[in-house]
Amino acid sequence: MAVVKVRIPTPLQSLTKGLEEVEASGKTVIDLVQDLDSKYIGIAERISEKGKIRRFVNIYVNDEDIRFKKAELTDLKDGDQISIVPAIAGGA
Repeated sequence: MAVVKVRIPTPLQSLTKGLEEVEASGKTVIDLVQDLDSKYIGIAERISEKGKIRRFVNIYVNDEDIRFKKAELTDLKDGDQISIVPAIAGGA
């Protein structure tokens, strides 16, 4: 079980008591989401649904987009840096 640092985006910081970065653990990204939810209730439903990362949420492991790896089954190792980035809609 890897222990990693997770950067929390501003819209989710209300769930982490204002923390911009937290520690969590998991073997894979989806395990990590469940661990986060055990500490910060409600975070899992914001970023995942039925064991999959929501389409509008991008997750990076050490600056690599998990969509180009094994998605939510991407393996984690101690010391990894995780970033949760909500997709931004926009345009004119």
